[in-house]
Amino acid sequence: MKSKEFTEWEVLELRGHIIDSLTLSKVFDEIISLGGSYTSQEITIGKTKDDPSYARIKVRAPDKTILDNILLRLLALGALPTEPSEVSLGSSPKDGVFPDDFYSTTNLETEVHLGGRWIPVENITMDSAILVKGEVAVALKMKDALKGQSFVIGSKGVRVLTPERVSSGQAFKFMTSGVSSEKPLASLITEIAAEMEVLKKDNDAKILFVCGPAIVHTGSREFLSSLIDRGYVDTLFAGNALATHDIEASIYGTSLGVSLSRGVNVTQGHNHHLRTINTIRGIGSIKTAVEEGIIKDGIMYSVVKKGIDFLLAGSIRDDGPLPEVVTDSLLAQTLMAEKLKGVKMAIMISTMLHSIATGNLLPASVSTICVDIDPSTITKLADRGTQQARGLVLDAGTFLRELSMRLP
Repeated sequence: MKSKEFTEWEVLELRGHIIDSLTLSKVFDEIISLGGSYTSQEITIGKTKDDPSYARIKVRAPDKTILDNILLRLLALGALPTEPSEVSLGSSPKDGVFPDDFYSTTNLETEVHLGGRWIPVENITMDSAILVKGEVAVALKMKDALKGQSFVIGSKGVRVLTPERVSSGQAFKFMTSGVSSEKPLASLITEIAAEMEVLKKDNDAKILFVCGPAIVHTGSREFLSSLIDRGYVDTLFAGNALATHDIEASIYGTSLGVSLSRGVNVTQGHNHHLRTINTIRGIGSIKTAVEEGIIKDGIMYSVVKKGIDFLLAGSIRDDGPLPEVVTDSLLAQTLMAEKLKGVKMAIMISTMLHSIATGNLLPASVSTICVDIDPSTITKLADRGTQQARGLVLDAGTFLRELSMRLP
């Protein structure tokens, strides 16, 4: 049998902490598993934990299609061509459709080689294509593509800048997984609080909270309200449920019909959330209800009083919903993307679907914290591309109380 000939090739470079992060071994695995081969032309290993390493490898493949597939995977791992080519562009055939062989983005910082220089891709998000207009490159969702627009196709002329991960120097460490209920949570919350204090001093940096109704159910709304009042929340993402039960708590003192002061079901309490929605719909808006004194305290009260930017995105099972809830999911996605501009930190608390939706729109450079009593929520967020997320397996009430205590 005639041996396979590897006629197509490309020389790539990797720099940084590529040994202790296992990036180099992942590169080799990808090449072999996708049908290619490689030759290590140079490997220089850093002498200390702070020294970067360097590798130059020649990647071979039997045909251009296989080589392109390999290069796409290696670009996502931070491998860069030694001799960058100009990007190739293709035209969108119709509204809402990318050209064939469009380059699919990650949420990592990305640049394209255009006009002989590297151009950063603006508004980088995962699962997008790269629109090129003149000397500007921007990540665009499929639904926003217009007929005739130019998009990057293939992997030539694209480079992905992966964040460095520095090892502590230990060959073996306990509790290094991204999700664990046995980590020193108090110290992690202290770190988060310190980061929030730094960001609060930066007028251009925003802190986003993505919150689920468990915050209200656990009697923790006062802690989130306090954080809003003290200026630690710039933007709030939630669904119909958080706002509804928060307002229910203000009007009736219950959440899902359970008394927040006594922890027992109250008579006819099961319909309190529906009566709450009906009241607000009758008044016209949450803001009007605050201004007229119907809503006297809580999360939405603080949001309105503080002038905080918020978005309530609906779902199919929503009751009502409240007047401000955006029921068009594609419109909600567009509004979320707009409100994420300037966000440097995202704290997601007890809301799996909203957390994943937000994570899919965040660049990897945003500090992301996911808090949930269920470890699978944090795992699913990371599995769907938000690799930068730090997870705390903790109930919403304990986290918010501890965080509030650590902030001035």
